[in-house]
Amino acid sequence: MQKKIITRFAPSPTGYLHIGGLRTALYNYLYARKNGGQFLLRIEDTDLKRNSEEATQAILQAFKWCDLDYDGSVEYQSRRFEIYKKYIQKLLDEGKAYYCYMSKDELDALRSEQEARKQRPKYDGRYRDFKGTPPAGIEPVVRIKAPQNGEITFQDGVKGEVKFKVEDILDDFIIARSDGSPTYNFTVVVDDALMGVSDVIRGDDHLSNTPKQIVLYEALGFEVPKFFHLAMIHGEDGKKLSKRHGATDVMEYKAMGILPEALLNFLVRLGWSHGDDEIFSLEELKKIFDPHHISKSASAYSFKKLEWLNAHYIKTLAFERLNLELKGLGFDLSAVSRGEFLLDLLRERAKNLLEIIASAKSIINEPNSYDENAVQKFINEKSLKLLAFFETELNQQRKAKEFEDFTNEFLQKHEVKLKDLAQPLRIALTGSAVSPSIFEVLEFLGVGECKKRIQKILKIKG
Repeated sequence: MQKKIITRFAPSPTGYLHIGGLRTALYNYLYARKNGGQFLLRIEDTDLKRNSEEATQAILQAFKWCDLDYDGSVEYQSRRFEIYKKYIQKLLDEGKAYYCYMSKDELDALRSEQEARKQRPKYDGRYRDFKGTPPAGIEPVVRIKAPQNGEITFQDGVKGEVKFKVEDILDDFIIARSDGSPTYNFTVVVDDALMGVSDVIRGDDHLSNTPKQIVLYEALGFEVPKFFHLAMIHGEDGKKLSKRHGATDVMEYKAMGILPEALLNFLVRLGWSHGDDEIFSLEELKKIFDPHHISKSASAYSFKKLEWLNAHYIKTLAFERLNLELKGLGFDLSAVSRGEFLLDLLRERAKNLLEIIASAKSIINEPNSYDENAVQKFINEKSLKLLAFFETELNQQRKAKEFEDFTNEFLQKHEVKLKDLAQPLRIALTGSAVSPSIFEVLEFLGVGECKKRIQKILKIKG
C-alpha cells in the first residue's frame, strides 16, 4: 500500500515571501494535491528577535492571493517548545545526547588551533563521555552523539544518490542552546516527523542540513522522509536571484499588475517541464506535476517570459476573474458602463494590469491635458480643421463598424488618408496618440462624448 503523501512549506517570518520560496511552496502543494495527500503550512518562528507578525501576515496574504490552500491550521513552532523539550530530554535519558560545558572562550581557542593546523573547525567531543563534576558558572548546551566515521547516504528525488563523509561534515552538533531553546535542525526533524511529512521538497541551500537531520531522525526513532533538493533560481547573468534582477517579493508582483496564474505558471517552469508545454493552469498542474521531473540544474529568471505569460492570461481569462484582480489594485471595471467591452478593447495589447488601468482611465476620463510630444507631432492648423469637420459631421453612429464606414466616407469626401485623422482624433479623445482601435474607442464613448472632447481640444489648441 502506497504511503500517503504529506508535504509542507515551512518559512521563517523574518520578511516578505520570496518568489523562490513560493516556487518551493508550489511544488510541495502540487505534489500533495496530485496524490490526494496533504499540504501543510508551518511558520518557523523560533527566532523571537527577528520574527514579525507583519512578515507572517505577508506569507499568508501571498498564499491567499495565489490561491494555494493548505490543510488544517497553520502550525507555529513558537507554540511547540514543550514538545521539543520532551524530545531533547528523551535523547539525554537514552544517552544519545549530552550536556556540553565548553565555554565560548574555549570553543574560540579550539577553532583558532584547528584553523592554524588547516583543519576543519569542529567540536572535539571533550564532554561526550564526561563523568566528572561540571565546571561552575557554565550554562550547558545539549549536543547529539553523532556518528564519528563512515558515510551518510540518501536517495534524493532530484539529485539522485547523495553521499556525505561523516568526518568531513559532522561533529557532535548542538541541538539545544544554553538557554534551553532548540536549534533549527532539531525542531525541523521533530515537527516533520510528528506531522507525518513523507516528502520534503526544499531548496538545495538546505542540502548540508540533511545529514544532520538524518542523524536526528535515526536517534529519535523516526522514519526518514524522502528528500527533493531544488537547484536555485538564477538571474539571466547566472548569479543568484536578487533584487537587481527584478522583484523578489511575491506581493510586489501583484502591485506590478502580474496575475497569480501567470506567476505560478512562470515559477513551476523554473526547473520543471512537461514535454514542450508552456501554459499550465493550476488545475492541470494538480493532475500532472511530478517532482521526479525537476531539473538538477539552476533555472534562469526571465521577466520577459513572465510578461509573455501574463499577456496570455490577460487575453484569455474571463472578465470577472480579471476584474477581481483589477479591484485589488483599486480599479473596478464593473462600475464602468460597458466595462467588459472596454476590457476587450484593451486586453489584446496589455502586458500587465497597470497598462489596462492606465489605458482605461485615459479613455473613460475626459483629457485634462494632452501629450505634448504627440501634440507637437500631430496637432496643427490642418489637423484641427479636419477635426472640426469630423465633429460637425458625426451624427447617429453607434457601433464600431458604423463609425468605420462613416470615417471612410469622410476621408474620401475630404481627400485625406486615415493617418491624417486617426492620430489627431486619438489625442482629442484620450490625450495621447496611443489607443486601441479608434473605431472601437468611438463606439465606447458614443457620439455625444466624442463631440464634446473634440470641441474641447479645438477650443484649447485652436
